[in-house]
Amino acid sequence: QLQLVESGGGLVQPGGSLRLSCAASGATADHYDIGWFRQAPGKDREAVSCLTTDGSIYYEDSAKGRFTISRDNAKSTVYLEMSSLKPEDTAVYYCAADQWRGSVQAMCEKGYTLRSWGRGTLVNVSS
Repeated sequence: QLQLVESGGGLVQPGGSLRLSCAASGATADHYDIGWFRQAPGKDREAVSCLTTDGSIYYEDSAKGRFTISRDNAKSTVYLEMSSLKPEDTAVYYCAADQWRGSVQAMCEKGYTLRSWGRGTLVNVSS
């Protein structure tokens, strides 16, 4: 079974940047579709971006133009590069994976159905 471990979170000032990493192990990671999700205090978990094995990418509106998802199959790692961070980006960020059958947008919209999840990494955007 695929195990996922997120890293790279921390405290950053508004307008700053961070790169989150999601390291996969326990299975052939490049066979899996992977997404980033986040949960802010007092709010429901929401999708940020998803990436399928065929290279299709989806971004939620809140991430478009500021966040970039990518993967390095040699390192079994998926990244989320975040720039122009805002206080409202403050959340615990999770990566999740599965062998998805459907569109990349649907994968993000139905992220709650994905079977492998990491424990999350906290991003705090504050001055």
